[in-house]
Amino acid sequence: MREIDCLDPVRKALLEDLDEGFAELYGAYRGMVFSTALRLSGRWADAEDLTAEAFLRAYRGLAGYERDRLAELQPRAWLMTILMNVWRNLARTRARKPPPELHDQPVDGIDPGEDVEEAAARRETGDELAVLLGLLPPEQRAAVVLRHVVDLPVSEIAAVLKIPQGTVKSHVSRGLRRLRELGGAR
Repeated sequence: MREIDCLDPVRKALLEDLDEGFAELYGAYRGMVFSTALRLSGRWADAEDLTAEAFLRAYRGLAGYERDRLAELQPRAWLMTILMNVWRNLARTRARKPPPELHDQPVDGIDPGEDVEEAAARRETGDELAVLLGLLPPEQRAAVVLRHVVDLPVSEIAAVLKIPQGTVKSHVSRGLRRLRELGGAR
């Protein structure tokens, strides 16, 4: 029992009860997963779908994990790995079969409790960043988002993307350089 007491709250909850632990996992990481999905996909609706699919896969995966594996779980990196796989699958599917064009795109939702000026500034900055991130090659976009939006260390990004740490650093550096170039050209 002492071993469980030393664990972070999410792993501890997962070890005690899978369903309640999953609720804890979802509560702790839903914002991070959604934010990452939004930066990767560039669209609110896609981010919602990616987030839902990532958590669905996470729940299904947890159901088959042994107690020892749950005790060693690194939830943040594990969820980012799942999200990256879901995002890559979506990109592959869209490359094979582009979605039909939507003429009347729905406007992304806003928080009614948020100050109008703050919402407009956040929206403008977020939209500009989403456009610029969308112009990066997928591997650079993923590395930049994981490093500077999710704030993962290079070692965890390497594990999530399954590439060497030096390659992660290179992708982040080149991605940031390209973002600066693109931002200056606007």
